[in-house]
Amino acid sequence: MIRSGFAAALLGMAVSTSAIAQSADFPNKPIRVVVPFNAGSGADGSARVIAEQMQRILGQPMLVENKPGASGSVAAVHVKTQPADGYTVLVATNSPMSVNPVVMKNPGYDSVKDFKPIHGIARSVNLWYVSNESPYKTIGDLIAAGKAKPLNLGSYSAGYQLGIAWLGNMTGAKFQYVPYKGQAQVITDVVGGQLDAGMGDLGGAISLVQSGKIRALAVSGDKRMAGLPNVPTIKETHPEYENYAWTTFFVRSDTPPAVHAKLVEAMKKALTTKESLEYFEKQNSIPMLTFGPDEMAKYQREEIARFKRIADAAGIKPE
Repeated sequence: MIRSGFAAALLGMAVSTSAIAQSADFPNKPIRVVVPFNAGSGADGSARVIAEQMQRILGQPMLVENKPGASGSVAAVHVKTQPADGYTVLVATNSPMSVNPVVMKNPGYDSVKDFKPIHGIARSVNLWYVSNESPYKTIGDLIAAGKAKPLNLGSYSAGYQLGIAWLGNMTGAKFQYVPYKGQAQVITDVVGGQLDAGMGDLGGAISLVQSGKIRALAVSGDKRMAGLPNVPTIKETHPEYENYAWTTFFVRSDTPPAVHAKLVEAMKKALTTKESLEYFEKQNSIPMLTFGPDEMAKYQREEIARFKRIADAAGIKPE
């Protein structure tokens, strides 16, 4: 019994020493950055910019991989199954981390228990848009048409689904949500006339608005965006409507504290580089410079509660 206990203690010490050594040596190989949406989405763009800055700081490549599907659940489940060693980072948005827990009975992970934030990246407003040939010139036109007949609105995550349902429920418009895997295909089908309108991340569509390829109806923030000063907010006509998408880096919750701390420090520096700040300004997004791990975890829990209220009001049940 004594020998057995002594052996177990030695084994525990060896494992602990090994973990400390691995943490001290971190990172000594490339880090995978898993994005839950297609290339070209707002989350993908943010991830690539921050990953590029972080790899300069950490001295190891950060390789971005796109694993779209199920409003981010595919990527989240994948990262959950990887070793908790800091070498697999989840680029998570409000959809997999605050919305899926509300609208899915079993997404395959617990967004609060299975992951912990590294740092917030940025918040961005939602853009409501139509084709240039659309008869709808304003968000009021779209709402009025939706009251007269059901309209098909496309987007690519459960977060945007709730945003669409929220405005429909608020105004009495009949908006039918059509799910996609990414914003690029939504825009293609809006332009092609297969959808009445689209709603999604401003960063992934602003260049198309500015170049005149699609028509912006409204943004979802509390004020108009500098890059689109003539596009009104929904809040101007419906004061209670204000909605954002946000992007954050996460790792598994059981990642060693020392490894997590190194990622946190690197990300803090990456967010304030000239390249990152210029990117945020160009995308009209709001950098989350004060959203460290604790602040981000608190914000995530608050967002889950907010989306639960929206889902309840819209009559959306977990499926």
